[in-house]
Amino acid sequence: MNELSPAKAAPAPATEALPQPLPPLPPARSGLSLGEAAFAALSALAANKLRAALTSLGIFIGVAAVIVTVAVGAGARQQVLSQIQSLGANLLLVWGANVRLGGVSLGAGQRPNMSWDDAQAIPREIPSVEVAAGTIRQQMQVVNGNQNWSTWVNGTDPAWFVAHEWQVAEGRFFTEEEAAGGRKVVLIGQTVAENLFGDENPVGREVRVRATPFEVIGVLGRKGQNPMGQDQDDVVVMPYWTARRSVMGASRAFARAVGSISVKVHEGESMADVEEQLRQFFRQRHRVAANEPDTVNIRNLSEIAATRDASARTLSLLLAAVAAVSLLVGGIGVMNIMLVSVTERTREIGLRLAVGARRRDILRQFLLEAVLLALLGGAAGVLVGIGLAHGMSAWGGWPVLIQWDAVGLAVAVSGLTGLFFGYWPARRAAKLDPIVALRHE
Repeated sequence: MNELSPAKAAPAPATEALPQPLPPLPPARSGLSLGEAAFAALSALAANKLRAALTSLGIFIGVAAVIVTVAVGAGARQQVLSQIQSLGANLLLVWGANVRLGGVSLGAGQRPNMSWDDAQAIPREIPSVEVAAGTIRQQMQVVNGNQNWSTWVNGTDPAWFVAHEWQVAEGRFFTEEEAAGGRKVVLIGQTVAENLFGDENPVGREVRVRATPFEVIGVLGRKGQNPMGQDQDDVVVMPYWTARRSVMGASRAFARAVGSISVKVHEGESMADVEEQLRQFFRQRHRVAANEPDTVNIRNLSEIAATRDASARTLSLLLAAVAAVSLLVGGIGVMNIMLVSVTERTREIGLRLAVGARRRDILRQFLLEAVLLALLGGAAGVLVGIGLAHGMSAWGGWPVLIQWDAVGLAVAVSGLTGLFFGYWPARRAAKLDPIVALRHE
């Protein structure tokens, strides 16, 4: 009997290879970044340069108009403010009212009815008044050597310089003692100094007024034009009693008469209240009956400047309205061109949606195109607007003042215009059906 051969040991089973883990997938893109969307928007605009430039034209005109409008308006208001300051703060000017003689109207101020004593009494009677100065005024020829100049000569008190807030550029003011003693001293304005002395220093020199010699003791600081367009620097100022006795003369009836009184009101006091008090003051001193008109006219000079400021503001508002219309037209132009762009690029939009672009990517790109289009027009409008403002200042002599906050606001408004008018076309592009868009011819 055959011996059974021993059974062979079964081979050990081979160890199965375990599956290796797959590499991690890259994180899903959340769509186009802002930089990529901006680059895509700029590329689309660069592909149609002429159309983009023409579309920006409305924004360009609107922003340029805004810059020029604000610059001119700010310059005009600055000029009015400087004129108000040159007149003197809280200043009231009093002069004689219309006078009738034998049934004939002589006109305001033709017959003196105010006196030097009235001016001296005003601060005592009305506590709200700081100073009051009576003035007589006449146009005369002033001579220095072989130079002569026709100018206004004012005879007044030292309080007149306080009322008009006038400083001296050189020299000094005359004193109360010199004014009371009738000293032959004068201060001259910048215009008179330039025409009589040129570049020389007038202080200490002599001028003649109606053949009477006067010592120049000071040169007044420059004031410029007043709101009525008169040169305030074309003036010679001397003490009241000097002018009355040595230059202008006086009859016995008008020996103490003044043509006008400058009244400076204390800071914080109501100008309207002081004006009414002045009216009552003169009615009492002139013994005016209740049924008779006032004997004086009172003018708040700041009202003139305020009227000019209101006119400048009205002009600025008118130009701003034109600028707003230009921006509106420009915004409509942006919306129209963006709608055309959406129609032209329908297949491109469908393809991008089909390969995974999100609708918000499409919305962002087209919205950025509209905003960039408006901002480019706004930036060009700022440059041209600033250039036009300076050109108007140099060529026409118009006062302009560039307001940089307005420049920033104009650029921001142009961007918001693009955002507002570009939203609908961008939303329309984002809502396109990819399948329908791909079939678009």
